[in-house]
Amino acid sequence: MNIVKLERINNILQREISYIIQFLVKDKNLRFVVLTAVNTTNDLSFSKVYFRVLDESKKDEIVSSLNKASKFIKSQLYDRVDMRHIPELRFTYDESIDYGNKIEKILEDLNK
Repeated sequence: MNIVKLERINNILQREISYIIQFLVKDKNLRFVVLTAVNTTNDLSFSKVYFRVLDESKKDEIVSSLNKASKFIKSQLYDRVDMRHIPELRFTYDESIDYGNKIEKILEDLNK
């Protein structure tokens, strides 16, 4: 699939999933979830949805809640997105920021 088209699909999915989580999902724990990225496979069968939460102590609970809500979210996407096939959603905690902070700290320590 064309990279530009896939990137556009990822952006649309991220925007719509964010809206659904914020306004349509009834689980109050999910109100403080921020989606950071969506990566969809070339065949559009799976989308990995990366997120962050304000209270990191609840991240395991949030992952579980999001994965339980994934069927509801997918059903809402059928109504909101003009796609023939909506990919399966897998929610994953985004650790890239933590990793970046760790690398930055190592570089600062090296410079001292």
